[in-house]
Parts: sequence; structure tokens; C-alpha cells
Amino acid sequence: MSDVLVIGGGVMGAATACFLARDHGARVTVLERDPSYAQASSSLSLSSIRQQFSQPANIALSRWSLAFLRRAADELATPDDRPALGLVEPGYLYLATEAGAATLRAVHATQRAEGVDVALLDPAALAARFAWLAVDDLALGSLGLSGEGWFDGPALHRAFRRKAQACGVRFVAAEAVGFHTQGERISHVRCADGSTHAGDAVVLAGGAWSAPLGAALGVTLPVHAKKRDVFVLETPAELPGCPLVIDPSGFWFRPEGRLLLAGGPPRGDDADDLPLHAIDHGLFDERLWPVLAARVPALQALRVRSAWAGYYEMNAFDHNGLAGRLPGWANGYTACGFSGHGMQQSPAVGHSLARLVAGLDAPLIEPLAPQRLRDGRPLREANVI
Repeated sequence: MSDVLVIGGGVMGAATACFLARDHGARVTVLERDPSYAQASSSLSLSSIRQQFSQPANIALSRWSLAFLRRAADELATPDDRPALGLVEPGYLYLATEAGAATLRAVHATQRAEGVDVALLDPAALAARFAWLAVDDLALGSLGLSGEGWFDGPALHRAFRRKAQACGVRFVAAEAVGFHTQGERISHVRCADGSTHAGDAVVLAGGAWSAPLGAALGVTLPVHAKKRDVFVLETPAELPGCPLVIDPSGFWFRPEGRLLLAGGPPRGDDADDLPLHAIDHGLFDERLWPVLAARVPALQALRVRSAWAGYYEMNAFDHNGLAGRLPGWANGYTACGFSGHGMQQSPAVGHSLARLVAGLDAPLIEPLAPQRLRDGRPLREANVI
């Protein structure tokens, strides 16, 4: 197998590098501009996994990834480490008023056709199952009965990196800024420190910062860094059986041990690259807390313990990942723009992209091929949180 350069050492790049080396014997070098991963989406992700998508392609990717996460202790074991990812599967619960009920039913039909273990619950059934939930304004809820939940995302990222290194992958601290090309092939990656790295194939996995790399190759990647705030809440309330709940307002919450995590759509400005340290506490005070108190009356007594922010690598074209060969390049590939579901789909995408780079079929990611950008064929995902 040839030499492969992966630009970006976050979970998507690390997974791709891991599978390339482990399964295909590739000699892989990962170029990462910030080895601390302080602002990487991989470090700041909520790390949840679901099958309640509107697109069959996303359902298939998350189903494959879930099966991988369940056996990750074996898949990613090294001589001195067996990763523990803390995977739990309490489900997702999408709530809808009458205005959103028809959409929920339509998406449910798609999910059931794909074999997703999901149930539609009317208000009475919701109240019977979740006594702490206010249902008076609701028409319907969609509950994942299995195969949905959350896990330790940073632990998955570390496990992919350790397994990759155990398989011979080199991680190099360097910021890719350009390329040397010959015809339709990329021959070298040029870095900010003046160094160059040769490769027979190049994978762009720069997350929210992938667009400039694509532009350097004449490829428009409509991927932008969108800040999302997450609030850590303390409350004496007990919410037995609580899944990850998505309110009709777009706000969400889920348990994390004895705490709650919550967040939702930004207030006002949704510009690109907003600083992560500037938490919008007004979002909680003015919008999120009133929604939580109305939906779960027991949450009227709570306080914000802490908060953090991370970037969605948002694909403005259709809110779906871009994974596959770069248009116009024989040996250029990308995995970026997953719009909030990259962590959960990283095992499936990394495995599939590694197969593609190795010259094999990769049906799981065919619908995500970047060629759809040039063809004007959006694959729109309706269920973006």
C-alpha cells in the first residue's frame, strides 16, 4: 500500500488513518496543526449517537458506527490499552406540536423502512412513560427504543490515535497551507514551517477549517465553523429513564450522571468562527431556561454549574458530511462538513474512506461524495440538532 497523508488529526482523520494502517497496510502520516486539539470539535463534542435521521445514508452510517462502538474495546485495543468508551443507550426523544407532527410521521416512515427501532408516542403514552414531562401542547413524540445514546467522544478520539500509532501511523505537528501538484495528482503537502511532505494520496480532514485546504486545490468546500454553547446544569430533580430530549423549540437536554447537559439554537448572530470562550449566557437565561421549566416543571429549580462551546463543522450546502474523492483530483479525498454528527459517524466514515483510498468499494459513503456539490444535488438532512 502507498504512502498516505492525512491533514487533520481529529477523530475523522485519526479514524481514517487508523483503518488505512490497520486494515490496508498503508504508511500514513497525519499532519495536525494543533496537537493539543483545544478547539477541535473532537474534544468539545457532545458525543451522542442516533439513528433518527431523515436520510437513509445517515441511518446506515450511524448504525455501522454503533456496532463498532459496542465492540471498540476489542477493535481498538493495543498491547497496553483497552479503551472504555462509556457507551449508554437511553435513546433520543423528538417532540412535536401539531405543527410538526406530519413531518415527524414522514421521517418515522423512512426510519422504520430502514429498520430503526423507533416508536411514535401520543401525549398519553408520553406522559405514562415520562411522568416528569409536560405534554399538554404536544401532538407526538418519536422515541428511539434501542441503538441511541451517548459515549465518551474524547476517549474514542484517543483510542483511534493510539491504535493508529500502534499500527505505525506518524502524527506530525504541522499546519498544511498548500500543495504541489502534477496534472490531476497531488504530489506534496506544503506546511507553514516550510516543510513539504510527499504522498501518493492525500485526505483533507481539517474539520471546521477544511474550506481553505479545498480552495488551495480549486475545490469549494462550503464548510464553516458554527459555535454552539453547551450548559452543564445542577438540579435536585430526578428524571427516571431520561433520554436525549429534543423540544419543538429546537432546544435539547440530556442527563450526564447526576447533572444535565443542555443547549440549542444560537440567539441572533450565527456568524462563522465566533470565539469559543465567549459563552452566550443570555441564551440560557432568556431562552433555554424558560423552555426547560415549561417542558419539565421539576427543572424550575436548577443552576448553571459551567458551560463550554464547540464548533459544528457546518456544511451550508445540505447539512450532510462530505466524504469521498475530491472532484478533479485522482488522489485527493476529504471527510468534513458533518454538521454536528461527525463524532458518531467517524468509525463508519473512517473505515469506508480508507477502503476508497485503498482502491476498494465504499458503498456507505457513496451518497456523501463531494461531487454532489458540483452536480447541484443536495442530500438534505432534516434532523439536524
